[in-house]
Amino acid sequence: MKHLYFCRHGESEANVADVWSGTMETPLTANGKTQAQKAGEHARNLHIDHIVCSTLGRAHNTAEIIAGEIGYPLNKIERNSLFIERHFGQMEGASREIDTNVDGFIDVETRDTVLNRARLALEYLLTIEADTVLVVSHGTFGRALRHMLYPDEHTFEKTEKSPRFPNAEVMKLI
Repeated sequence: MKHLYFCRHGESEANVADVWSGTMETPLTANGKTQAQKAGEHARNLHIDHIVCSTLGRAHNTAEIIAGEIGYPLNKIERNSLFIERHFGQMEGASREIDTNVDGFIDVETRDTVLNRARLALEYLLTIEADTVLVVSHGTFGRALRHMLYPDEHTFEKTEKSPRFPNAEVMKLI
C-alpha cells in the first residue's frame, strides 16, 4: 500500500443531537449525505483502488456515497468490524458532557483495547494489495489509527495537537 486515506462518516442524527453514539446505529442526516457526496467529489482524483469501512451503517452509507462519486463498485466495499467506533456502554444515547472521563465507566471499551484494535487494523491495511486505500470509519477510531501511525505527533485524546476528525472529509494518513 502506498497511500492511505481516512474519512470519518458524514454527520449523523446522533451528532446533531449531541449524544454518545459509539456502536449504536444512527443514520446520516441529509447534511451528512451531502457531506459524503462532497467527500466523494474530492476523492475523484485520488485513484482509490480499495475501500474498507466500519460495519456500522453511518460509515457504510458514507462509503457507498463516496464510492458512487468515484465510480468504485459498491459490491467491492469491504466492511470490517476492526474499524467500528469505540463502544461507550451505558453512555450510548446519552447527552455528551465535555468533562466526562469515559475511561471511568466500567462498560466502556478501554483506551488500550481501542488502540490495540487500531494496531490490528493498521497491520491488516498494510497487507492489502492496493496502491491507494480509503478507510471510512469514526472519529475516536480515526484518532487511534492516526496515533498508531504517528505516536510522537498525535495522541489518542482530542487535543490541539490531535484534533478531532471533521465529518466526511478525506484526509491523507500515509
